Amino acid sequence: MCTDLAAANCYKVEHLKENWDLVKQAKIYFVGGYHLTVSVPAIMALAEEAAAENKTFMLSLSAPFICQFFKDQLDQTSPYWDYVVGNETEARAFAAAHDLNTEDIPTIAKHMANLPKKNTQRKRTVIITQGTEPTVIAVQGDDEVKSFPVHVINKDEIADTTGAGDAFAGGFLAGMAKGESIEKCVDMGSWLAKLSIKELGPAYPFPKQTYSA
Repeated sequence: MCTDLAAANCYKVEHLKENWDLVKQAKIYFVGGYHLTVSVPAIMALAEEAAAENKTFMLSLSAPFICQFFKDQLDQTSPYWDYVVGNETEARAFAAAHDLNTEDIPTIAKHMANLPKKNTQRKRTVIITQGTEPTVIAVQGDDEVKSFPVHVINKDEIADTTGAGDAFAGGFLAGMAKGESIEKCVDMGSWLAKLSIKELGPAYPFPKQTYSA
């Protein structure tokens, strides 16, 4: 993967403040972990707003190196996570960085779910995808760690897996915005990830697809 962060690498909390009216209007805040390398103050401003106003704050781990090399920045945001999403490699990187001495995904997810939390009005939910394996869900205070199957895709339909995690997060968030159950949010994420995998690069399929359970 070749990336050019360009203007995104120059983002400051002042840019966020210039658009604070939009922040106030939003009900859900989603932050990619990559932004931890750019402007932690901007992330924390959103996190504090979410906690103060009882709005939803969701963070994506984004990549293993975020957990490995930006641990302190990540930990600064963790009390504000209402939802945190990542894949199995990112989850294991988190576990290694925090000396959990396990690679078991349900165990890691449960640990993350029960970290200290700022807004106690919302239980934290941890979502860990595992490629073709079931998606793992852990909820703060719950003993049971649940798993949900993914949408099956034939091997010959796979074109490009880059961005599949982002697509999953997008589908999941769409479900959240509609007030769907956690089960349906996961299913919507899996459905969109499947569509993404069939395309080369960040492209929408044609003709337009519509989700149905």
